[in-house]
Amino acid sequence: MSQQLKLSAEVTDEQLGFRLDQAVASLFPDYSRTRIKEWILADMVKIDGEVIPRPREKVYTGQIVDVDAILEDEVVFKAQDIKLNIVYEDDDILVINKPAGLVVHPGAGNSDGTILNALLHYFPDIAEVPRAGIVHRLDKETSGLMVIAKTVPAQTHLVASLQAREITREYDAIAMGCFTAGGRVEAAIGRDKANRVKMAVSTIGGKHAVTHYRVAEKYRAHTRLRLRLETGRTHQIRVHMAHIGHVLAGDPVYGGRPRPPKGASEDLISTLRAFKRQALHATMLRLEHPITGEMMEWHAPVPEDMAELARVLRADAVFFAQ
Repeated sequence: MSQQLKLSAEVTDEQLGFRLDQAVASLFPDYSRTRIKEWILADMVKIDGEVIPRPREKVYTGQIVDVDAILEDEVVFKAQDIKLNIVYEDDDILVINKPAGLVVHPGAGNSDGTILNALLHYFPDIAEVPRAGIVHRLDKETSGLMVIAKTVPAQTHLVASLQAREITREYDAIAMGCFTAGGRVEAAIGRDKANRVKMAVSTIGGKHAVTHYRVAEKYRAHTRLRLRLETGRTHQIRVHMAHIGHVLAGDPVYGGRPRPPKGASEDLISTLRAFKRQALHATMLRLEHPITGEMMEWHAPVPEDMAELARVLRADAVFFAQ
C-alpha cells in the first residue's frame, strides 16, 4: 500500500540550528529517521520552496519545510550472517566483491539472503543509512565490485558522484559473436512492454544510456570485452550488447544460450552448456573518497567460472588456428 503524503511546517526556535533531518524528525515525529533521510536524499523535502538533498543542511527559525512524498509501508529487514568478501573498509565506506548468485536488495521472490541482510549483520549501525548504504546494484548473477556507504554523509556524496558520472565502473564480459573493434552504444533503455522481467532499448519513455566497450581477446565465435558504464541503467550492459547483436554468453534472460562453434570440442560444448549465468564481472571501481577526497581504485579478478570459460574458448581458438 502507498499513499501521497504532503506535509508542511514552520521551523521554530526549538529547531533553530538543527540539521535538516533532525528538524524534519522534530516537526513530524510520526515518521522514522530512516524514512526521513530517504525522503531528503530523494529530493522530496524543500526549504522555502527549494529542494535540499542534504540531510546535514542547517535550518533557521521561520523557514517553511515541505515534504511531498509517496508513503510506502515501512519494511524492517533482518540481519543475517552472510559472508561478505570485503576488499576495502574504513569508517565511511565498504568495497565488496559480490559473488554471482547473491541478490543485492530484498525484493519479490528474495525477501532475505541478500547483501543488505548481510550488511545489517556485519555493521548494525548501517540500519540508520537509507537502503543500508547501498549506492548502486549489480544483477543477481553478475559478480564484482560494489561500494557501500557506512554513513549518511558518505552516501549523500557517493549518490551525487554517481549521478554526476564521477564514479568509474569497468566490467569484464564474454559476448557471443566476433567484434572487429571496440565502440560505443548509446541507446535509451526502458522496461520491455512484452516482458516485464526484461529491459529493452526504447526510444519512447526510455532513459538515456551509454556503454563503452573495447576488445580484450578474440575467440572463434566469442569475444572477451572490457566495458565501461557512462550511465547506470538496469541490465544496461546486457541490453546494449543484445541490441547490437552480441548477447552475453550464458545470459538466461536475453538469449545467451550455448552456441558452440562448428567443430567445437566436447570440453568447449560442456563448458558452454554448464555456464548458466551472464558472463559479466565488475572488475574495476574508481572513485573519489566521499569524506577525504582521495582518489581510490580497486580491482577484482574474474571469478573461476569466467576464467575457465575464457580458457576453454582460448584453447579452441588456438587449436583451429594451427
